Amino acid sequence: MTRKIIQTDRAPAPVGPYNQAIAASGELIFVAGQIPLDPKTGMIVGEGDVAPQTEQAMANLTAILEAAGATLEDVVKTTVFLKDMNDFAAMNAVYAKYFAEAIAPARACVEVARLPKDVKVEIECIAVKPA
Repeated sequence: MTRKIIQTDRAPAPVGPYNQAIAASGELIFVAGQIPLDPKTGMIVGEGDVAPQTEQAMANLTAILEAAGATLEDVVKTTVFLKDMNDFAAMNAVYAKYFAEAIAPARACVEVARLPKDVKVEIECIAVKPA
C-alpha cells in the first residue's frame, strides 16, 4: 500500500489521534461497525462504561482486519459512533492507544440517538492493504 498523510494549515488541526486526510492505494477493506460484543460469549463487554467498550470494539476491528490480511496500520479512515458525546474523552484515550498520532487515520466521530444492543460506542473503518 502507498499511504500519504495530507495536512494543511488552511483547515483546523486534528483535536485527537487522527489526521486530516490520508491518500492511499491498494486493496480496499471496508469493516462493518463493531460494537463491544465478546466473540466468545456474545455478551456486551463493559456494560455502561465506554472505555472497556471501546477496547472491545477495537479488538473486534483488529481481528477482522487480521482475517483480511491487514493490520490497524493499514486503516485510513474510521468512524466512531457515540451514544453520548460526553464520553468522547474516555473513548479517545482508549482509541489513541491503537493509532500513533503521527500516522493515525482520518476520523469522524458523531453522537447518535441509539446503537445496537444499547451500547455506548460503535467503530467502523476502511483499510487499504497492498494489492
